[in-house]
Amino acid sequence: MKRCPECRRDYYDDTLLYCLEDGNALVQGSVPSSDEPATAILSEPGAIATGFRGDEGQTAAFINTTDQTAILPRRAEAEPQKSLGEATEKRSFSANRAAKPLIAGGILVVLLVGGFFGNRYFNSPGKQIESIAVMPFVNESGNGDIEYLSDGMTETLIKNLSNLPNLNVKPRSSVFRYKGKDTDLQTIAKELNVQAILNGRVSQRGEQLTLSLELVDAQKDSVIWSEQYNRKQSDLVSLQSEVARDVSSNLKAKLSGSEAAKIEKTYTTNPEAYQLYLKGRYQWNKRTSESLKQAAEFFDQAIAIDPNYALAYSGLAETYVLCPNYSVAAPMECMPKAKAAALRAIELDDTLAETHVALGIYYSNFAWNLPASEKEFRRAIELNPNYATAHQQFGIECLSVMRRFDEAIAEGKRAEELDPASLIIGTDLGNSFLRARRFDESIAQLTRVLALDQNFWVTYWYLGQAYHGNGQYVEAAATYRKGLTLSDNPFLKALLIKSLSKLDERAEAAKLLKDLEADAERRYVSNSALALAYGSLGEKDKAFAFLEKEVADRASRPIVFSISLVWDDFRDDPRFAEILRKAEQAKMD
Repeated sequence: MKRCPECRRDYYDDTLLYCLEDGNALVQGSVPSSDEPATAILSEPGAIATGFRGDEGQTAAFINTTDQTAILPRRAEAEPQKSLGEATEKRSFSANRAAKPLIAGGILVVLLVGGFFGNRYFNSPGKQIESIAVMPFVNESGNGDIEYLSDGMTETLIKNLSNLPNLNVKPRSSVFRYKGKDTDLQTIAKELNVQAILNGRVSQRGEQLTLSLELVDAQKDSVIWSEQYNRKQSDLVSLQSEVARDVSSNLKAKLSGSEAAKIEKTYTTNPEAYQLYLKGRYQWNKRTSESLKQAAEFFDQAIAIDPNYALAYSGLAETYVLCPNYSVAAPMECMPKAKAAALRAIELDDTLAETHVALGIYYSNFAWNLPASEKEFRRAIELNPNYATAHQQFGIECLSVMRRFDEAIAEGKRAEELDPASLIIGTDLGNSFLRARRFDESIAQLTRVLALDQNFWVTYWYLGQAYHGNGQYVEAAATYRKGLTLSDNPFLKALLIKSLSKLDERAEAAKLLKDLEADAERRYVSNSALALAYGSLGEKDKAFAFLEKEVADRASRPIVFSISLVWDDFRDDPRFAEILRKAEQAKMD
């Protein structure tokens, strides 16, 4: 029961919040007034708890009402005084008769209210799931040529679900390490620290596409929801939106209109352009020289079909900024293309964090404009605070270059918290320690990364430098050799030459230099690699000639010449200070 504290009306409809007569907020239970006893329930012999007179007519009027929001009458004016015996007898009789239906009604209200809340308690939907791993969809078609489709659908769903509020969606690198492995779901859930796991299977027969999904509560080892979608391949774009909506619904997520729009958002309506984009992403994730070339081609083809495809422009920008580091093309050839693609993507859609990361790398590695770089990275993190790559690249490509090492390490650690299974994120954190000359911490960090995967060659690149910084030249050389068994990277070869020169193993170093010179005739080899190799073997004039070319070519390394220990042996030469001055003056907008 609720009562108005002003007009004293009682209401038995608990859904009412305000008095229907004077608009005052209702309060729960009885509120005694100055003309009522403080305790209302049977507080006087001739009155019932509701404040009725001992009058059968009033009681009957209450019982016969059919209005569910019946308004109970106020206490009537006091009756004329009667003799004590007459009054007592009449009140006792009418009170007993009035009390019976009222008590029955009260019991009914209690049962109804209790049943309502009991039903809500025992049958209410489960709490929103707060963490999920979308496992790589299994390609059941028996055709390796459509592996891009199962991987791409997985990656798209991860991206869409990452827009859900209060949901921790494990990134691609964390889940794809389980691809092709028969790992128990309980083990995966424990290792990734998630409540739920989504499994998917994709098959394609001609134009017919079948997607089977199963959402599992890993803690209870029970299926929350499963569904099979049978669509034509031409419906692939709308299928991705439908799946994102269905999965979020079964995660018990309560979404606003804008949040729902984010997870269902498509960037193209053309299924052919979308499939080309997925093919580009598939190649981009391989991170080899050849795969990056193919990725750029697929993104270009998607744009040719849909010139307003923001995601494809973003993918193109992300590809071009990586090309110099993977010996695909010289910076002057690919970096201006990266900027043009990024700006076009932003023109079409400014909400893509990935685009701003690519532009941040462009400003740092090519334009050498660190304030502009910082602005782009901060915009990316503002758009998606849980985007691990944004924190990673902000730390290594911007903050560490600005000698803000503590901030760089903090960003690297945040990236690793968000994506602990990412090998490149863990490696770049080790590189931030390296640039800060904290060699032991760098070695410890990079050793942990290799414990995850001993075949990730980039880790050997920086681990060798950390050993070299500690004066452990034997360990450095062994580390570089291991890296070269995994990748024929020119700069890694130059680093080995440097360590061999410290060990006075000049014959092997000279042979590697000839290999490097031959490499430069058939593919892009950075001038920095050649400069380091010649300088390590005492040919300083050649070394500085190549460093001059490196500045002229606007490569990525001049920006770190002043902090990298690789160039410590060059610092006493006045020509090196001139190189640094030229790089500083060559900043671009």
